[in-house]
Amino acid sequence: MDLSFTSLGFASALPTVDRFPSAHILNVCGRLFLIDCGEGAQIQMKKFGISMLKIDEIFISHLHGDHIFGIFGLLSTMSMLNRIEDITIFAPIGFKKILEFFMDNFGDGIEYKIIHHIISCKQPEEVFSNSNIVVKAFPLQHRIDTYGYIFQQKEHFRNIIKEKINEFSINIDEINVLKSKNDVIRKDGTILEWKDVTYEKFQAKSFAYCSDTRPFPELYNWISGVNLLYHESTYTEDMKDKANKRFHSTAADAAICAKKAGADKLLLGHFSSRYQDLTVFEKEARAIFKESYITEAGKKYEI
Repeated sequence: MDLSFTSLGFASALPTVDRFPSAHILNVCGRLFLIDCGEGAQIQMKKFGISMLKIDEIFISHLHGDHIFGIFGLLSTMSMLNRIEDITIFAPIGFKKILEFFMDNFGDGIEYKIIHHIISCKQPEEVFSNSNIVVKAFPLQHRIDTYGYIFQQKEHFRNIIKEKINEFSINIDEINVLKSKNDVIRKDGTILEWKDVTYEKFQAKSFAYCSDTRPFPELYNWISGVNLLYHESTYTEDMKDKANKRFHSTAADAAICAKKAGADKLLLGHFSSRYQDLTVFEKEARAIFKESYITEAGKKYEI
């Protein structure tokens, strides 16, 4: 099953000429999920050939400007493109006033419904599900209410190995049991084990998004075993005190999180504008977690 991540922007609050603020696309079998919507998100979508009309769900981590200033332009453009399908925005409760302001001042002519799904939890909580994926929100530690998201592919029924059907004379009822990962006990007492006669259609994958936050131990368990982790790394370790004061993480913090969570790969992002050379983040993180990479805008990361 196709699962890929593309970043539209990974800068922090202060703008730079070559980095856009936080906005990302997760592609699940052609269905696009927008994660955060910083300024210029729709411009980046056009640049990278991503259709904004394929987005039905938007997940906002928190209500700082570098994560939401692009939402007005995006929603307006969707209207100009004659969108009629509903769109759901998952965001903290404060987004209600922002949406009301938008609709009061710029909502004329919008033919589609904008649904605000309020995010509020103290532990990981399922907020969205379809036939392919489950999305859970979890609290992060930032200056205001902030949430991360983990996207987990659903495990589907296994397939029967065709040759085994004739070999063991497996009937339809038994096939259904075996595909559900249950053994079959036959009338003669013999056991047909599901592991021996089935195989996985695909390996379910997962992606976790953690921005903005300072480190905290519960996070490691909440995203345990994730295949791809996007984690903020606003500063390097020489600015650890500033990171703590501002409820942010360093590249080393992100790497420790990836290592303790047992992640396969780490993408670093949300870099402070004070850094011109981003390789210092990668170098710092790789000293702790080898599979650490600087996020590149427009690059498609297969999960």
